[in-house]
Amino acid sequence: MVSSNTPHPRLAALGQAAALAAATGVGCVAYGVFIERNWFTVREENLAILPAGSAPFRVLHLSDIHFSPGQHKMARWLRSLAALEPDLVVNTGDNLSHPKAIPALLEALAPLMDFPGVFVPGSNDYFAPRMKNPFAYFSGPSKLGSTSRSLPMALDTDALHTGFGMGGWVNLTNRAQSIALRGIRFDFSGVDDPHLGRERYAGWPRGSVNQDTAPHVKIAVAHAPYQRVLDHFTADGADLLLAGHTHGGQVCLPGYGALVSNCDLPTWRAKGLHDWDFKGSTTPVNVSGGIGTSRTAPFRFACRPEAVVLTLSAKPSV
Repeated sequence: MVSSNTPHPRLAALGQAAALAAATGVGCVAYGVFIERNWFTVREENLAILPAGSAPFRVLHLSDIHFSPGQHKMARWLRSLAALEPDLVVNTGDNLSHPKAIPALLEALAPLMDFPGVFVPGSNDYFAPRMKNPFAYFSGPSKLGSTSRSLPMALDTDALHTGFGMGGWVNLTNRAQSIALRGIRFDFSGVDDPHLGRERYAGWPRGSVNQDTAPHVKIAVAHAPYQRVLDHFTADGADLLLAGHTHGGQVCLPGYGALVSNCDLPTWRAKGLHDWDFKGSTTPVNVSGGIGTSRTAPFRFACRPEAVVLTLSAKPSV
């Protein structure tokens, strides 16, 4: 006979299962906050898109740093990236997560400004993050408030961009510009953040009489990889498109991947180098999984923070 003071075996088993699930959940949260969020890595990719006879060219792609004061581990890691000695740095936005972060961020990125660079902004270069229900991302891309009362705090975007410019990086916000690097002409075309609907296409830079026949590489730069942006640049002949915004999903399921992309990009494309096809044209698109997180959601799971090094090489001989 079971004593009246002894829990029923089935209830006891359910209680143990619930306790185990709760402990597992707490452990996963602690891992995501204290370990994986600062477990930085460098993803390496190779792509043959340079003119025939070109030597390899290394592009360091940074995105979604979301810097806040006091992030000393991230700052040290950002400074260490200069040891990679890239030929070009491309920053695809969302650099800030706090209104007082600009001086420390520029200090952390200073060693990388010894190298040529280009940049475009993301929404978190304009506005500070706010507390949000994380489950809202499953209903669609995040949005700013529709009323002035709910709009987030504006950031000093001009100061950030001035700092980048004084470091020698070129602002591609709705602009196009050619830059000669290591004997190769790179034609850049960038847009303001599509997540805010601010993109305006500047086309490709014009200038020389042999603009289209001289060897060159067309690189498009955007923060958020919405399909309309990928379609436009693919149709316009881009050789490569670089973007971020998705955080690689930020919280992923091992063996499955991202659950959300925070835009209309399919979740399986939320991170990595993929070909984008549109009306018979194809453009390689690298989506960075991002370096930081919003300070209101400082958590990553199965999605390590990353910078990306793309080694570009010459196209195969025909």
